[in-house]
Amino acid sequence: MSTGCDQGAEIDRTVDKATRYAMLITSLPFHGPLFGARHTPLSRLRLEQRLRVLDPADARCLRRLTEVLDFIHHSMTLTDADLVRRTRALEADLPSELLRGLLRFRMEMRTLLAAQRRRRRGETGPPREPGWGYGRWVGQIERNWLEPGFRLERVFPWVGEAERLLRADDSLGLERLKLAVTWAHLDRMAEGHWFDFEAVVLYVLRWDLIARWTGQDGEAALTRFDGLVEAGLGEWAEAPTEIGAPGGGTTAAEAHHG
Repeated sequence: MSTGCDQGAEIDRTVDKATRYAMLITSLPFHGPLFGARHTPLSRLRLEQRLRVLDPADARCLRRLTEVLDFIHHSMTLTDADLVRRTRALEADLPSELLRGLLRFRMEMRTLLAAQRRRRRGETGPPREPGWGYGRWVGQIERNWLEPGFRLERVFPWVGEAERLLRADDSLGLERLKLAVTWAHLDRMAEGHWFDFEAVVLYVLRWDLIARWTGQDGEAALTRFDGLVEAGLGEWAEAPTEIGAPGGGTTAAEAHHG
């Protein structure tokens, strides 16, 4: 199959959606392992150019999802309750259970980490304000605030390591842990999705993780992140995304079937 996006070429939007999305996926360079990457597989500009073939509704869905998951798009005045409301509204609008599952996983992970950071700052009980957290485990966290892992170790096996890194003030180690856990979850969710819209979303979310890890100013980003946490603004924070350098080589589709 011709990779219609190669060399910056445009995919013909008159072809049917399934064909366009298959051509898009086969044109995207393979991302490789997260921590082995030195830069993103292609630049943000080229990625956005290739995503122009998405149907308008899918493009809006992807934009809303990445905006909620990426702290760089959040206003500094956005409260936890505001973000929770946005997340719930987005979850209701997402077109597939896989996408809803991706959103729930990331936001529940953030809620758990937010609780750990609050406790690390000396808060002896859960927040009193409603809407401080999102998902199925808020009540469990509140009831078990003084337990090291909120009695959620079976659900989130990484929670003990996150607690250790927080106690050690190891921001870089914690960021690496978050990225590794998220990457592994994306790998699990990708099974059976090769050329559909969900595959495109998974690729973009992996791209974002690589961009965060290989950011050109990663240490400065972590310093800013720590400042936000200390100021009480970082409960939902993620390290800002940086634009990576263009890459090439094996395509995502070739790697799936290679």
